[in-house]
Amino acid sequence: MIVLAVESSCDETSVSINRNGTEILSNVVLSQIDVHKRYGGVVPEIASREHIKGVTMVFEEALKEADIEVKDIDLIAVTKGPGLIGSLLIGVNAAKAFSLANNIPIIGVHHIAGHIYANAISEPLQFPLVCLVVSGGHTELILMKEHYDFQKLGETMDDAIGEAYDKVARTVGLGYPGGPVVDRLAATGKPNYKMPDISLGKSYEFSFSGIKSHVINLVHNLKQRNEELVIEDLCASFQETVTEVLITKSIRAIKEYDAKMFIIAGGVAANKGLRKKIAERITDVKVVVPEFQYCTDNAAMIGVAGYYQFQKEQRVDDMSLNGSSRLNLN
Repeated sequence: MIVLAVESSCDETSVSINRNGTEILSNVVLSQIDVHKRYGGVVPEIASREHIKGVTMVFEEALKEADIEVKDIDLIAVTKGPGLIGSLLIGVNAAKAFSLANNIPIIGVHHIAGHIYANAISEPLQFPLVCLVVSGGHTELILMKEHYDFQKLGETMDDAIGEAYDKVARTVGLGYPGGPVVDRLAATGKPNYKMPDISLGKSYEFSFSGIKSHVINLVHNLKQRNEELVIEDLCASFQETVTEVLITKSIRAIKEYDAKMFIIAGGVAANKGLRKKIAERITDVKVVVPEFQYCTDNAAMIGVAGYYQFQKEQRVDDMSLNGSSRLNLN
């Protein structure tokens, strides 16, 4: 089965083609990072315009790289949500047009399901498994007992982990996107700055607004007192605190639900500090971390998720944007 997938939920325009789910024939990603850098973050209207300019080219490049003909495609999978509505509309409408023009069935895929199934590109998923979702808009612990069966154990009560990283970076002038810079500087610093307790007891919920505010106040107070701010140490202190709570809750969930596998999903899965801590601390179960190229938004992950979604549900969509697919991960 050959699946063509489209992803345009934020600021990447991507089209991918896979065979039987996990054999990736092509994965073309057109990034807008350089466009949005000057604004310190993604501007939705500009993102939509950039998608319009690049989507046709990305379709053509993906087909060329995969070396297949349109008649070979059995299914189209497209990110249906969540995401920036204008950006989503570009990808959905492009996918619908391709579907109608070539009489190919189409399904809508939940963006987070895509991030989760990026792990299946590297290793077959073993159930039950626990997945830690860490991205710019999501922080969640998910239990899966079989393919396309998602049980949310806990989620952030306020800010997502990726948003907190970017806010800390912006506070100390590290630019956008700030998460990778904070991660890099943390590796050379020491966790010398005191951070608040964000564990929330034994629950599986997360909260990052408090530590974000703490960093902002800490930097402000140091400036007021004309005291030196060691940015590397601040990054190390922040990263040590947030990754510790992510790992601690993940280990607890693995034990409680007797998981056979632990996986991580979302853009923050590329964080080297988090990966290092996972390798050191989670040793009793099979651990799968996506390749770096599949951590950030890309269509390959949507294609894999779409393949497994279709195998389980055997349905196609009308592709209206009244909802964001059946996966209930708001």
